[in-house]
Amino acid sequence: MSRTTWTPEELSCELKPLAGLYWRAVEAQHKKSTMKLVDSSDEQRILEEEIERAKPAVPQAGDGFDYLLYTPFRYHAFQPKGSRFRRAGFTEGVFYCCESPITAMAEKAFWQLVFFSESPATPLPANPAQFTVFSTRIRTSLCLDLTKPPLVRDAALWTDLADYSSCQDIADKARACATEAIRYRSVRDASDGFNLAVLSMSAFAAKKPDSMQSWHLQLRRHSAWAKCEAPALSLSFDTDLFFQDPRLAPLQASD
Repeated sequence: MSRTTWTPEELSCELKPLAGLYWRAVEAQHKKSTMKLVDSSDEQRILEEEIERAKPAVPQAGDGFDYLLYTPFRYHAFQPKGSRFRRAGFTEGVFYCCESPITAMAEKAFWQLVFFSESPATPLPANPAQFTVFSTRIRTSLCLDLTKPPLVRDAALWTDLADYSSCQDIADKARACATEAIRYRSVRDASDGFNLAVLSMSAFAAKKPDSMQSWHLQLRRHSAWAKCEAPALSLSFDTDLFFQDPRLAPLQASD
């Protein structure tokens, strides 16, 4: 695939305002993972404090923010594979979020299947996994929108299922011109949802999540569906779309 030729100077002319509510899915275990290791709430508090001291320092920009917002920017550990807008290696964090909770769960369902595809000895869970989908308000004047002209002319580069090289290239150049967020089309949501890659905590309009939803996600080898408790909503994901990604080939081959 060809590489993008955009320069930081060209991108700086395409920065536009963006404001809205965006959604991110995290495992519900983020609140309960240490409970099974202790015998009381006091012991859990002490354990959580010890774990917190062992973690990297909270970034200065994250002072006063909820940990759900600053966590993606906290860890600069080696990234062996990188992600769509983050290179492998010791690179700056990215807060990935979506314009709707439905898109957030479609993304989560896909990445859960990738995990099991790359861990063939790990059986698919028999019971639904629990996730928290939370919203946060974004407000920035420094957003690149890859879904609008002129950047949409390279849509094939931005939406490649598994080759992230062009997206990583433009993220590097976007950072060079102080871009705070990149809007792009989701390739996992069959209803044409949109995502946002937040490159800077300056794009957060508030220091705490706006609202939270509880979701249950059930995976099978060739299907995935999810249910939200409130508001009541059930989704069935297009796994034919998911399985176009070559990373899920081992899951299909294991039949």
